[in-house]
Order: sequence, then C-alpha cells, then structure tokens
Amino acid sequence: MKGITIDEAAIVMAEADTVATALDDLEAGREFALSGYGFAVGEHTVALTEPVAFGHKFALEPIAEGDLIRKYDEVVGEATRDIEAGEWVHTHNVESTRARPGTDDGANADSEDGRTPTTEGER
Repeated sequence: MKGITIDEAAIVMAEADTVATALDDLEAGREFALSGYGFAVGEHTVALTEPVAFGHKFALEPIAEGDLIRKYDEVVGEATRDIEAGEWVHTHNVESTRARPGTDDGANADSEDGRTPTTEGER
C-alpha cells in the first residue's frame, strides 16, 4: 500500500505532504505523533482541532493563507485562509488548483502551448 499509516487512523500519502487523510471518523482532540516518519513537516504531535470524517483531510502543520496544500507529493490546493495544525482541510478553507490554468501543481502543469497535458508523455 502506498503511504504511511499513523496509528491505523490516518494516512499520509507521501513524505512531502502537508495533510493526512482520516481512515475512520476521528474525534476532536485525537493526537497523532509524527516522530520517526521522516515527514517534511517535521517531528511533532498534531491534535485535531475538530472532528474529521472518514476520507477527509487534516493539516499536519500550520498552513498560511495562500500556501499550497500537498497530497500525493503534489499540489492539490491553495489555502484560502490560515489553517491550524490539526484542522479539517476542505472546500471551506482550500481552493483546488488541480488543472487550474497557469498553476504548476506537479500533476497538471501547463504545457508550452497553454493546454493541460493529458498523458504521461506530454508532462
């Protein structure tokens, strides 16, 4: 399985990610120790600031308004406001950058002719 599972309750898909995905419904206050995994966000403990539903993301570190959100080691969005470590990350605080023209998101980077590449060979 790709990714790193933390306490069998969350998964981080790549070491450079700034978010984790809940593998179960998680209660506010749940803590995740990030020590020993080699995550780019560093070694610290994250406590959820609010409940996070199964399949939803939470921040592994504070994310400032305008900062990019990384999942799968690729940019998937931009923070529309400051996000606390442990806060639910979703459409209320992130704008998707997937396939947004002019955005180099690592997966859908615009080609020289201004269109979004559709195959691996075009990237």
